[in-house]
Amino acid sequence: MIHFPPWTNSIRSLLPVVVVGGITYVTMLFWYGASPLTTDVGYAPEQPVPFSHALHNGQMGIDCRYCHTAVETAAHSNVPTTETCMNCHERIKTKSPQLQPVRDSWATGLPVNWVKVHDLPDFVYFNHSAHVSRNVGCVSCHGQINQMDRVQQVSALSMGWCLDCHRAPEQHLRPQENVTDMYYRPAEGQLVVGARIKEQNHINPPQDCSTCHR
Repeated sequence: MIHFPPWTNSIRSLLPVVVVGGITYVTMLFWYGASPLTTDVGYAPEQPVPFSHALHNGQMGIDCRYCHTAVETAAHSNVPTTETCMNCHERIKTKSPQLQPVRDSWATGLPVNWVKVHDLPDFVYFNHSAHVSRNVGCVSCHGQINQMDRVQQVSALSMGWCLDCHRAPEQHLRPQENVTDMYYRPAEGQLVVGARIKEQNHINPPQDCSTCHR
């Protein structure tokens, strides 16, 4: 027979506290891990220039790729260069005080200090062009940016959120010519069109760890 020292009797009285505390800790851990404080949903930093996507993309219909020229070819989507801005603003609103940082950049050659909105952790690898070239629309990750006066993060960009798409990509697939179309609504229904594109293009996103953690 095994005999335990007398002090072990106190463990029995502490067991409920440990169990309840452990459950509370795990619950809070998962709740906080999925909260906007962690995922940055709603993050909308003030920019050095109050650029409105609602005006430029929504009202004027400027295609995403006019400013973000590398979205289809590079791993990272580029911030528009000052030269891109000045293609228009060398002649339009040339005296606007809101555009002074752009004019200063044009004169000095120094970039405008834009604040990054969608910023993944350093341990995550994400290839922007791989998604755009495989029929994933801008709106799937960035939301209705054509309605935003100030860009904000609308998606969690968490591992679970990414895996949901990799497991069922038909939710987000669209014809290649509609990838940057913020108003695209398939008449047949998204799942019907998405499933057809998935089959035709042999789209089967990987789900192993090394896909995003390299």
